[in-house]
Amino acid sequence: MVDSRLPLAVVRPAGALSAVHRAWLSHPRWSLAAKGALAASLAWFVGLLAPEPFAQYPYYAPLGAVLATTSTVVRSVRDSLQSVAAVLVGALIARTVHLLPLPGLVELAMVVGLALLCVGWRIFGDMGSWTVMSSIFVLILGNGGDGDGMEFIGSYVGLILVGASIGIAVNLLLPPLPLTPSELALGRLRDGMADQVELLANWLEDRGTLDPDEWERRRQQLFPTVEGARAAIAQTREASRANLRVRYKRNEYWVASQTRRAGALGTSAEVVDEIVRLLVEWERDGRDEVALGQRLRPEFAATLRAFATALRAAVTRDVADRPAAGAARDEAADAVAGLDRSVEELREVVRTAQRSSEQDYFVAGALIVNLARGADALRL
Repeated sequence: MVDSRLPLAVVRPAGALSAVHRAWLSHPRWSLAAKGALAASLAWFVGLLAPEPFAQYPYYAPLGAVLATTSTVVRSVRDSLQSVAAVLVGALIARTVHLLPLPGLVELAMVVGLALLCVGWRIFGDMGSWTVMSSIFVLILGNGGDGDGMEFIGSYVGLILVGASIGIAVNLLLPPLPLTPSELALGRLRDGMADQVELLANWLEDRGTLDPDEWERRRQQLFPTVEGARAAIAQTREASRANLRVRYKRNEYWVASQTRRAGALGTSAEVVDEIVRLLVEWERDGRDEVALGQRLRPEFAATLRAFATALRAAVTRDVADRPAAGAARDEAADAVAGLDRSVEELREVVRTAQRSSEQDYFVAGALIVNLARGADALRL
């Protein structure tokens, strides 16, 4: 609560600064742009101070700096090495073809064709396209004569290497650690799964059998959210490598906690997908024997709601020194315990139904196994 004795002029700037800080953490591209601008400016300054002939081409140093200022420290080193290699190969292609007695149009076509053949080399990774760009630059700008051509190539490659080194240094000193975006991605995944499970429970109670087309579409709608969360976590894991910020205990704990919870929600996503898939296949009109039937649908819907409650209670940011973390963990544990009880009750209802019916309820058993797996995944 804001102290009413504080002047309003003090309270508002503090709130504005907090909002700006949250927005900054939520949009890693902003810090990436700032670091790229800083690295490019430093590289330009170094290019201007470089001896001849490098000082004639200072604009290539910022290009190398931008290439190196990527989302993670490890990737900045890898991308820099790959881009410099691609630039060097493209320059050599252009210079070699230029030595042949070819008409201008044929020369250009041969340079571009050979460079395109090199784009897919695994050694260049995602930087292969720089082979083509480099070859065209050197062909057009660097072939004014034998001496001038080699001088241009040396300056071009050398300044890009210097700029890339500056970009790597900036990334090492100000390493990215996109924990907030990946936290938001996990929250979207959790809420998306809970919404789908609750909707499925309501459908079973209100409408009975599933509409296969409708629920296959709903099942597939969750895929982008799952993939987005996986990509965000993968980026955080990569960013934590060779990252000085991970040495802080708070960040180290957060990375480990986020990785653990990502695994739990990933398993839960598989459970939700399998439950929907089984029900689309076995709880539909036209089947002689459905998975649940009118007798088991209410019980299964109740367990689905318990699963949705456990999903929503899953801790989204388990930070060691946050006072609310303990209460959130207790709430999550209580929700999982409630899911355990509901799964056991459903299991007993299915056993009773089997004893009084000729139906085997194999699919219902598979659904119960998946729900139990979901409970185990959320037991952090």
